[in-house]
Amino acid sequence: MKHILRALSFGGTLLAMGSAYAADFTVSSAAADASMRLSEKYFANGFGCAGGNLSPQISWKNAPKGTKSFAISMYDPDAPTGSGWWHWVAINIPASVSELPEGAGSSIDKMPSGSTMTGTDVGQSAYFGACPPKGETHHYVITVKALSVEKLDLPTNASGALVGFMTNANKLGEAKITFKAGR
Repeated sequence: MKHILRALSFGGTLLAMGSAYAADFTVSSAAADASMRLSEKYFANGFGCAGGNLSPQISWKNAPKGTKSFAISMYDPDAPTGSGWWHWVAINIPASVSELPEGAGSSIDKMPSGSTMTGTDVGQSAYFGACPPKGETHHYVITVKALSVEKLDLPTNASGALVGFMTNANKLGEAKITFKAGR
């Protein structure tokens, strides 16, 4: 019995040591200040907002081994819809990419070659900026998912929910960053 306990203890120590050296998959952005608030240049230019409609710069590192592509989304869980709001959904971003510059989501020609942007909740296949109701502050969650497939064969009008289903089925890992925006 002592040998079994000693072996289990040693194995647990090795696992703890291994995880201490494993780098975490993370996402970051130069778009927000220290309070993680988005400026109006990242707000929509529509639905009562008059922002610049620029997608924020995002970068990520330490993607899981075996990553063949990435998917990115921006989602507002606080939207008064009962189901949140998809502001940006992009798939088929090549595994060699680790950053999207500011404004990349405005048009597919600004995205990395091979990428696809799918439908948002305003019915467009491009970034649609933050636009919380007046007097409210909302959270905008940008998620980068590392996928085990090079390509998801989805139409450009695929909903955020359908993309979420397919990316979760092929996900190796994910990293998130949450911004706040209010007006």
